[in-house]
Amino acid sequence: MSRILIRNARLVNEERVFDADLLVRNGRIETIGSLDHLSAELEIDAQGQWLLPGMIDDQVHFRDPGAPEKGSLYSESRAAVAGGITSFMDMPNTSPATLTLDALNDKKRRAAVASVANYGFHFGVSNDNLDTIAALDPTQVAGVKVFMGASTGNMLVDDPLVLDRLFRQVPTILLAHCEHTPSIQARQQRWQQLYGEQIPAAAHPRIRDAEACYRSSSLAVELAKQHGTRLHVLHLTSARELALFEDRPLAEKRITAEVCLHHLLFDERDYSRLGHLIKCNPAIKTQADRDALRQALNSHRLDVIGTDHAPHTWEQKQLSYTRAPSGLPLVQHALPALLELVADQLLPLTTLVAKTSHRVADLFAIPDRGYLREGYWADLVLIRAEPEGMAVDSQPILAHCGWTPFAGQRLRHSVSTTLVSGQLAWHQGRLYDDCQGLPLRFNR
Repeated sequence: MSRILIRNARLVNEERVFDADLLVRNGRIETIGSLDHLSAELEIDAQGQWLLPGMIDDQVHFRDPGAPEKGSLYSESRAAVAGGITSFMDMPNTSPATLTLDALNDKKRRAAVASVANYGFHFGVSNDNLDTIAALDPTQVAGVKVFMGASTGNMLVDDPLVLDRLFRQVPTILLAHCEHTPSIQARQQRWQQLYGEQIPAAAHPRIRDAEACYRSSSLAVELAKQHGTRLHVLHLTSARELALFEDRPLAEKRITAEVCLHHLLFDERDYSRLGHLIKCNPAIKTQADRDALRQALNSHRLDVIGTDHAPHTWEQKQLSYTRAPSGLPLVQHALPALLELVADQLLPLTTLVAKTSHRVADLFAIPDRGYLREGYWADLVLIRAEPEGMAVDSQPILAHCGWTPFAGQRLRHSVSTTLVSGQLAWHQGRLYDDCQGLPLRFNR
């Protein structure tokens, strides 16, 4: 479909909210303005709905390859477009892990066949692939991801010499998962001595506490300052860590930070209701930590919002504390859930758009995406207000795992339409399987 015309929308872009029509031609935004004189093969009357640039999610775990019982690029990309995500960057801890160029290229081939959203892939770090990382072409990867904390396989990197070389030689943006493993292991051992296998879910933020996060994130920041590394610290969870990051515009910083939606929307009181369904690493912490993260979003201290979508099966999440895996599915309700902060007047809509779209494109040097600009790719989302609330349980769950932590809730906004690179991907509750996401480019 070469032309799509969206009429009567309220565009939200670059700190402005304004009424306009928008014409898409051959995948890109051709014209923004009053377009009563034009027609198109498909015309959508927005009837005053917000028109946003699609969310660019800098952190997902789509489980492909290696864990088809949890998810795949096919299933999770479809859940993503229903949640207003038009582009994603997938993490390397798949099976096999993305530690070689062959593994990276295999993921790209899989996405080219299966993904309805635009896609990019982060490259992983182990203790023995630093030569490969040093030789990476920065335009071929979204970023390089280091687990400075507990992870799976051989992707935990805590050798000081390896970390020093990594921070010194990495040729592109370095993403860090920061938790101090020895202190986490010591705390878990103490809880096991008290409870055995019956450690309560509410112990999770005490085992993986703010101190464990700070010890690791402060080390990452110190190394980045020492070597001039372009560092991006993932999923901040504590008020204490915020002091490590400057309240300055993104363009003036080499060290940046992400916050994820579950750390903005849940806190430790929710463990009694949701148990291991919200067990994740790093842990959801106190209400005070949650509130500090929300407040920091209104400054330049937190730069982007991601999901860290990490699905596991329902059965796995019912296991005991030491056996239940960490991670939760989030992409299908990403923008509607985040818009709860806007509805509660905790975050301006323009700031939400900046931190889910504009700043992500800027941070990862993604050309022609993340903004509503003529000539840019038409990655677009129409948001409908739901005065009675949209019942999450009334919709089928598109993530392969089949569950959501938002079950039982009513959200005050929904995604009515998603366009990916100018193609209908989601419209009026229907998926469009013929939509084909494109590989993200990184203009470095």
